[in-house]
Amino acid sequence: MGNPLISIIIPTHNRQHLVPHAVKSALEQTIEDLEVIVIDDASEPPVDLADDPRLRVIRKSENNGIAAVRNAGALAARGRWITYLDDDDRLLPYMAAACLKAIADTQLPKPIAVLSTKEVVNAEGEVLERRVPPTLPRGKHFFLEEIPPEKSFLSKQTLFIERDTLLGIAGYDETFQTREHTEMFLRLNPVCSILGIPVVTYKQLAHSGSRLSRNPSHRQVDFIRLVRKHKSLFKSHPKTFVDFVYAHVVKSKELGQKRAALLSLCWTFPLAPIEILKRFFQEKYHRIQRRLSTFNLLITGENG
Repeated sequence: MGNPLISIIIPTHNRQHLVPHAVKSALEQTIEDLEVIVIDDASEPPVDLADDPRLRVIRKSENNGIAAVRNAGALAARGRWITYLDDDDRLLPYMAAACLKAIADTQLPKPIAVLSTKEVVNAEGEVLERRVPPTLPRGKHFFLEEIPPEKSFLSKQTLFIERDTLLGIAGYDETFQTREHTEMFLRLNPVCSILGIPVVTYKQLAHSGSRLSRNPSHRQVDFIRLVRKHKSLFKSHPKTFVDFVYAHVVKSKELGQKRAALLSLCWTFPLAPIEILKRFFQEKYHRIQRRLSTFNLLITGENG
């Protein structure tokens, strides 16, 4: 097989029951000039897939984490364009074609990467959420820019990008076990336009199984690592930075990490003190308003 146009990279670890379905969706693209690369991150037992001339399985002898596996896939890829697929998710058949058409039609400054719309679905295939990505020209800072409320930054898994562009920024930072997408996009967008398209090409399965992004210890360590690495960017975007901090705080509380949530808020305070104070008092105000509304409903009910 020569050099294909597109490489679809599927990282996997101990998901032998799921990865064949992901591979099938990748091989069913309407553009046939592609290869599918499964990076087996030391699964036990090893990944065993049906033979296909467009499929390669690369097994790692040690579990190195998702960022290292993504980089290994990019280095092994022979295609001009690469995209990633999580082993428990699915691509729709026209993903590659839709991305290439969007790139051909846009006037954004090059290089250009595409994010397409992602649907979060349950085991029955019912759509729980639809995430439409924004468009940000080269020179912006992904996820720190203000975007319309109907758009979402939570579509990073759909990245379709030239291999040379990704490798040109040294790929993913392998010190990150979580937030590897977020960190990489902060380096990518300044040198590459991000074209968001409303076409649904990616189905993410919502489930309660293991995900690195849910690992409480990794989340806290990588939150601190991310803020330290990109401190100057966060300071220059105080409003969206505080949105990011509060989202982290809320999720930490949901995971039972109340002390870590408070420490994160205190630790980031010097970077955006005015915005954090504004947000703090807004939250307090809304909480009091909700309690008053509940109290009024109770009084009305008693007098009714």
